[in-house]
Amino acid sequence: MTSQPLSVQARTLGELLQTPAYAGRKPFDGGRRLVHDEVRENLTRKLRGGEELFPGVVGYDETVIPQLVNALLARQNFILLGLRGQAKSRILRAITELLDPEVPVIAGVDMPDDPLNPIGAEGQHLLEAHGLDLPIRWLPRRDRYVEKLATPDVTVADLIGDVDPIKAARLGTALGDTRSMHFGLLPRANRGIFAVNELADLAPKVQVALFNILQEGDVQIKGYPIRLELDVMLVFSANPEDYTARGKIVTPLKDRIGSEIRTHYPTDVRLGMDITAQEATRAEGVTVPGFIAELIEEIAFQAREDGRVDKMSGVSQRLPISLMELACANAERRALVQGDSPVVRVTDIYAGLPAITGKMELEYEGELKGADNVAKDIIRKAAGAAYARGYGSADTRELEKWFEEGNVFRFPQGGDAAAALKAAAEVPGLRDFAAQVAQSSDDAVRVSAAEFILEGLYGRKKLSRAEELYAAPEPEVRQQRGGRWN
Repeated sequence: MTSQPLSVQARTLGELLQTPAYAGRKPFDGGRRLVHDEVRENLTRKLRGGEELFPGVVGYDETVIPQLVNALLARQNFILLGLRGQAKSRILRAITELLDPEVPVIAGVDMPDDPLNPIGAEGQHLLEAHGLDLPIRWLPRRDRYVEKLATPDVTVADLIGDVDPIKAARLGTALGDTRSMHFGLLPRANRGIFAVNELADLAPKVQVALFNILQEGDVQIKGYPIRLELDVMLVFSANPEDYTARGKIVTPLKDRIGSEIRTHYPTDVRLGMDITAQEATRAEGVTVPGFIAELIEEIAFQAREDGRVDKMSGVSQRLPISLMELACANAERRALVQGDSPVVRVTDIYAGLPAITGKMELEYEGELKGADNVAKDIIRKAAGAAYARGYGSADTRELEKWFEEGNVFRFPQGGDAAAALKAAAEVPGLRDFAAQVAQSSDDAVRVSAAEFILEGLYGRKKLSRAEELYAAPEPEVRQQRGGRWN
């Protein structure tokens, strides 16, 4: 016979003390199990069992995660420093999986409070009044995570709380009594995790209130000293450039944060592809060939290295994710309108320009050239890099010679894939090379491969391109390459 879960069995403090986990405990015994200890115990168990700690976080196994695990084992608060789109918020939210499935708290109070050792005046009063009949409720781990996006207009009242004169009058207490206080987000995160995103955007006085309530357990609200010894794990995220761009983290708070952990973008295209495949949403039936997925990811890598893109702002991992979604949507639209097969091609990547231009902050040189032109140039470089990585040693002299003789080729943009593949046969060697790259008998995938080959040769400056029209390189490029066509 299976036993009922604790949340069904125990509805009062007396019932809770009858369970094995709380047997022998007494009210006000001082034996609080802190959130940091709870996280450490569950983390230790998962490490021993070889369980995955942070599902969905890719590319940090050798860098960020070991530092994060060390901070949690050391019972430290920490801050994640990194540019946008580096999974900082995802990591903070994933820590909730290291909490117990649920914990008991006193029912009927605003601030989650330990039924055996309450820290709030209201909880202490209820425990003294009801004793073992104190009603309790069970708080699931998802409700023990409180997140606040920092903005300059956030006040101490928002985070800590404020004196409520009406509540004081109703309860008959003094204004300085914590029972008359309207709690903010931080006290409501008691017995849980409180996360502040973009910490540097908080006003200095609010930052001071944060470390004061956590370290000293007290804060002054409208001249009244309020004491709250909260049990909270405090975690932060921030952009390292925020220290000079929009604000800074005050020195006393920075000094009280146990670990400063730096995040980063994927160091390898394959890791980036894994992240994009995991996060991008696309319709069923749309096919993304591997070489196209690699090209989409390479665009983000090229943008991060491009001198016309602001390095301080970074190029978010959301760029390839959004680009993948738009490219798939364009392939689906083409299939619906023109009867084409829903296979993503290079032309669909160009249709996804809004996903690129909206995710890059340009330097002065880039602004002069224009976001669309910079994005198209980055696509060209990415195509050249992706092509060179996989097929740079391929012999394309016959193909290049055909273009050298003055021939041009406009790639069919819609219709039947077999017809497009037949048109590609006009270029010597292109169809056979496309079959090798595609590694598929599907005509639509081979068409995508043929277009990728031409775009790759364009990226390596062996061809020129004007919209969908491919031709021999411009004369100045020929000369730079040693007069090969002379």
